[in-house]
Amino acid sequence: MTKNQQTQADVAALLRARNTLLWITTREEVRVERALSEAAAGVSYEVRFWDCAQGLQDAQGQPVGDGQQLADPNALFAFVRSDKTRSVYVLRDLHRWFDPVVLRNMRNLARSLQSAPRGEARAMIVLTPSSEIPPELAGHATVLDWPLPERPEIASILDDVVKALPPDMAASVIQNGAREAAIDAAVGLTAEEAASCYAKSLVTNRKIDPAAVSGEKKRVIAREKVLTWHDPDPRGLDAVGGLDVLKSWLKSRRMALSQKAREFGLPAPKGMMLVGVPGSGKSLTAKCVATAWKLPLLRLDLGALKSKYVGESEGNIRRALATAEAVAPCILWLDEIEKALSGSTGPQGDGGVAADALGAILSWMQEHEGTVFVVATANDVRALPPELLRKGRFDEMFFVDLPTRKERAEIVMATLKKFGRSLADTDVAEIANVTDGFTGAELAALIPDALFVAFEDDARDLTAKDVMDAAGTVTPLSKTAKEKLDALRQWAQGRARPASSPETSQVAGGRQLDF
Repeated sequence: MTKNQQTQADVAALLRARNTLLWITTREEVRVERALSEAAAGVSYEVRFWDCAQGLQDAQGQPVGDGQQLADPNALFAFVRSDKTRSVYVLRDLHRWFDPVVLRNMRNLARSLQSAPRGEARAMIVLTPSSEIPPELAGHATVLDWPLPERPEIASILDDVVKALPPDMAASVIQNGAREAAIDAAVGLTAEEAASCYAKSLVTNRKIDPAAVSGEKKRVIAREKVLTWHDPDPRGLDAVGGLDVLKSWLKSRRMALSQKAREFGLPAPKGMMLVGVPGSGKSLTAKCVATAWKLPLLRLDLGALKSKYVGESEGNIRRALATAEAVAPCILWLDEIEKALSGSTGPQGDGGVAADALGAILSWMQEHEGTVFVVATANDVRALPPELLRKGRFDEMFFVDLPTRKERAEIVMATLKKFGRSLADTDVAEIANVTDGFTGAELAALIPDALFVAFEDDARDLTAKDVMDAAGTVTPLSKTAKEKLDALRQWAQGRARPASSPETSQVAGGRQLDF
């Protein structure tokens, strides 16, 4: 049973239980009204629709009662009270009409309908995109968030779009087995948005292009204003030097997102926590995972969603997480999570705001079923509450230490490639030797510094000496924050999995490599 079918069954059960006021949050009137009609018919309710423009109409669009004269909400409530027909009244955008009189009349009506005989049972359903319920109605209304179309519904929409094409064109619009990708690309859109995206792709590309459909999700994220859409690093995991253990783990988890894995019954991966030295590539890894997995990258800034009012922060975070689920499959990036959750345990000076955020995140991580892979990064993991770190919240926790000599060479080569430069392997190995204790960020910063020197010197070619001279001007973090890094390493022992293999002599073909 899909979430939509479950929600429809919940509505039928609530009507059968004589709930007189339902509040349904959705942007899709047509699809949801169709589902409400089916739910009401299943429990022998007649369905009527009201809005301020057309008044009260039946399921066929014909006026009911005085029709247009019932466009005023208070007149409608008087009609519902007097009419004895067993009916469900679907009220469109009623929240825009709320004033003290409308709220009082609606509240009185909801109370009085509870005692109506079963044959005269009536219920009101407020259909609105707003989730802000007036406190006057909070004790009477049952709130439901109507889910967006899931994969089976999106697949049906895609099939309908293709079937509407001429036979000679329908056979070629989905190329190279791209059907599953086209369905995944539209998950997170409304039914109308998905159909529109498919139609637009056909007009512009003469085929269903999953990349073009996925681009529509950017508009969804921008509209919600609780998440930031990041363009992944186009280099993929090749941009990350070292971290071989982490990369191998990510490769195995990527396979769990395939259709074959779903058919096998493999659970979708939940996510990973990256802890370790600042500047060690944790954030870069989050960007590169999205590229390697060909998924959208969403950044959740928990600090930006905080509010001074207890409860409001939790609401903002829940809305952000719901948006991420709607856009799934995707990567959700929680950067420097320890800063946003500081104060969530122990004596608090934020009025419980951090505790609200922690509660919302823990609840979602435990219950969500969507394909949202969470990448959380933290520099000082000791500041995080233990309930966030327990096994089961994340699939794995990795500790990212200072790069080994081999990894330093890989980082230098990746950065040179980024700037369109290259050096001999022996030169790269020499740079790796003299940069012991440098973080990945410090190593990457050496290349542009050296390029400035080369450009100033008659725009000559970059040399290893330029890079090593730039390194000589840097006091690495491993020296300025030695005590903190030592304490972090001590914490990680036995608690987190190393992201890199231990540094050993690398032997290939019987000879020892230079790095």
